[in-house]
Amino acid sequence: MLKTVIIDDEYKAVKTIELILKNHCKNIEVCGIANSVKEGIAIINKFKPDIVFLDIEMPEANGFDLLEQIDERDFEVIFITAYNNYAIRAIKYSAFDYILKPVDIDEISKAIENVKKKRKSDNKQFEKFEILLENIQSKSPKKLAIPIFNGTEYIDIDKIIRIEADGSYSNFYLVNKIKYVVSRNLKEYADILEGNIFYRIHRSHLINLNYIRKHVKHQGGYIVMEDESSVPVSRQKKDEFKRVISNFNL
Repeated sequence: MLKTVIIDDEYKAVKTIELILKNHCKNIEVCGIANSVKEGIAIINKFKPDIVFLDIEMPEANGFDLLEQIDERDFEVIFITAYNNYAIRAIKYSAFDYILKPVDIDEISKAIENVKKKRKSDNKQFEKFEILLENIQSKSPKKLAIPIFNGTEYIDIDKIIRIEADGSYSNFYLVNKIKYVVSRNLKEYADILEGNIFYRIHRSHLINLNYIRKHVKHQGGYIVMEDESSVPVSRQKKDEFKRVISNFNL
């Protein structure tokens, strides 16, 4: 049985989550409820939960403030928010689960199953929270969490040269010839990373613009990256890429 606490200042949200967990999620026990950060810290220290449902926006302080004040973060967090804002981006980078309000059965059930899987393989809890808090405080997150066969790897974003689609998998190519094979498709990482220094130049390729060595315009057009790889330029992206790279170089 997994001990769970719910920390949210909205009564309706708390009751909805509690009922869904009770009626639709096996082996979950709600052992505590709090309506503020101060109360949340107290029930976490008291019950030592396995899972914390944590609202991001609360009066006086937010969910991230709570995490900073907890010494032993040996639990999984599922964030709850009514806003798809800057915090969601940092949460995605850091591989935490989140649910947008109004909550529903499918989203909570999915989040619970994800957490159960992570508990079996992820042995870097302290590092995971530290990276989340670092990403929250930065305008542009510095690290990305990627699932590997025996857990989670946290990589520096500025060391990613490119990401290539391989069916339902993604191949990460980093500096120093480091490669990771990740069991998630490229679209997921394009949704997180695209913009700023990353550009999806082809349906199968997401590149870091900082690592472009040369743009070859004949033979259909392709990019030579710093790792000496050649990446095709999609026919549909040619004009857009010219604008992107022109603005990037300014």
